[in-house]
Amino acid sequence: MKKITLGIFTLLLIILLSACGSSDEGNSGSEDSSGDGSSEEGTTEIAVGATSVPHAEVLQEAKPLLEEKGINLTIEEYQDYVLPNQDLAEGRIDANYFQHIPYLETQMQENDYDFVNLGGIHIEPMGIYSQNISSVDEVPEGTTLVMSRSVADHGRILSLLEREGLVKLDESVDKVDATVDDIVENPKNLQFDSGVDAATLPEIYKREEDALVAINTNYAIEADLNPSEDSLILEGSESPYVNVIAAQSKDEDSEALQTLVEVLRSEEIQTFMKEEYNGAVVPVDGSSE
Repeated sequence: MKKITLGIFTLLLIILLSACGSSDEGNSGSEDSSGDGSSEEGTTEIAVGATSVPHAEVLQEAKPLLEEKGINLTIEEYQDYVLPNQDLAEGRIDANYFQHIPYLETQMQENDYDFVNLGGIHIEPMGIYSQNISSVDEVPEGTTLVMSRSVADHGRILSLLEREGLVKLDESVDKVDATVDDIVENPKNLQFDSGVDAATLPEIYKREEDALVAINTNYAIEADLNPSEDSLILEGSESPYVNVIAAQSKDEDSEALQTLVEVLRSEEIQTFMKEEYNGAVVPVDGSSE
């Protein structure tokens, strides 16, 4: 009887030890799979806010290049110029790509945003359009020029008008900061409407056929306008209004965001911008920041 009992005890002990061994092997396999440097564990996630055209399209083109470098990019699209900075400040996105340097600096000052410019990517030449006016020489007396309420763009637009001899600005004022109040000569007696949202400018262009309308290139492209062909006046590539990647200052040294800038400045993406937008989007190498 003792022998039988001892035999049963030994058999149970063997089964118990075997079960423990199987469990340990299963745990060991799980640890190996989670720490082997696979893409699931090694990938860095970043979310970048961008206006639809061209910024989100450029980011979409960059996604596979970023994936090769272990970065999974989520693109959050916006249709205005206010929310991308608000969401960045509140940490809903890691960076944004939609604004030029003067606008970024104005927003930082007005809203006390703690942002940093991580690098310039491209320039979108500002254009002035008209349905019925076909040349600068034909601009009638008293013509209305419509521009967005974004003060950061006013100096840019007025500089274009000055370049064409339509106005003269106070020489003591920095052209970037110029406003309508800084006009000292207005030979055509141009009227200025600066109380509209930038996104509505293409519709105003279609509706107000005798007006001059200054349209940001991203909205012009969305409205099927080709800035290099359809604009009456177009900004040159020497523009200081470089569109940048902006992030919170605490993320200035983020390897993933630095890699994002490098990819967007790569030959592949620069070629895409040149071919896709036919001069409406001009890539930069960082020297214009």
